Amino acid sequence: MKFCRILSAAALVISTLSSTLSFAGQPNPPGQVKAGEQAVNQAYLFAHMTHEDYGRLYYSVSLDGLHWYRLNNSERVLNDYQGHPDITKGPGGSYYIAGNTSDSSPEINIWRSTDLISWHKHSTYTPNLNVTPDYQPLQRIGAPKLFYDNDSQQFVMSWHTPHLEGTKADPERYWNSQRTLYVTSKDLKTFNSVPHKLFDWDIGTIDVFIRKAQGKYWSIIKDERYPTLDWPTGKTIRIASSDNLLGPYTNLSAPISPNFREAPMLIPSPNGKAWYMYYEQYPGVSYGLSVADDLNGPWYQISGYTFFADWDKYSMPAQLRHGCMITISKAEYSKLVAQFGIDKSGR
Repeated sequence: MKFCRILSAAALVISTLSSTLSFAGQPNPPGQVKAGEQAVNQAYLFAHMTHEDYGRLYYSVSLDGLHWYRLNNSERVLNDYQGHPDITKGPGGSYYIAGNTSDSSPEINIWRSTDLISWHKHSTYTPNLNVTPDYQPLQRIGAPKLFYDNDSQQFVMSWHTPHLEGTKADPERYWNSQRTLYVTSKDLKTFNSVPHKLFDWDIGTIDVFIRKAQGKYWSIIKDERYPTLDWPTGKTIRIASSDNLLGPYTNLSAPISPNFREAPMLIPSPNGKAWYMYYEQYPGVSYGLSVADDLNGPWYQISGYTFFADWDKYSMPAQLRHGCMITISKAEYSKLVAQFGIDKSGR
């Protein structure tokens, strides 16, 4: 009996220690709203594809930029859309999304919406890649992205295009040869006729998007060279800045993410005092999140997407693939939830 009491006491100690360790005071990410405060950024929309339905449009939403829930019973929100979803808010409060049916398709398709619920075809643009100055590209258009610059009242549409085919001996040279091209437009119907390279750097870049913050323009990129001892930054997310919308972009950062990450997304925190940079570990394995209070860094990773509630500081449903995240109002969030329904199960 005494031996049993000793075992019982030992089990209680182990259980207590285990419980204490599992709730061991990991700090929460910065940028959240404290009790009694009003959020600067009220809600967020993640427009994305899924692992099982790649290239199609799905929605997830969040109120804190950390915990995400799927809408529309995990079904498509726009059957006609194909591409790598990217949304920008243009003049008059309208939203625009760009996509293409495949990298080999010559066309970029653009839709417009006033409420993020109903989308209508806005235009189709076919860039003449062959007139790009100082570049002899292949006929490829990867992941078109949109940015509306309020200061100059124009859109920038960018995408990546390679100039070398892969070979059996060197399949990566196709990806190493990717360069980011862009065109500008006032209305996303009429475009300047000549695509240009966005960067002067002689490195592969994909998944590039532009943001304006902290008095500068920022380009967030995926460094597309393959990682080696000679190029340790390969397949990571990096950031550069410029005083001008179209560059030159300088001060290319050290990696924000580990290697083999892609499809970055950037949102301001609810209180507006931190930045959340999401990125996908491919092929569709998980999502990582790095945090900074300044876009110049330093950045650090927080724990999440492990599906252990005691450890996760952010969470997403499984099987989500890349797209874009934008801030929306609480009213827009409520309308999306009312229209599509929300799955709070976290699946």
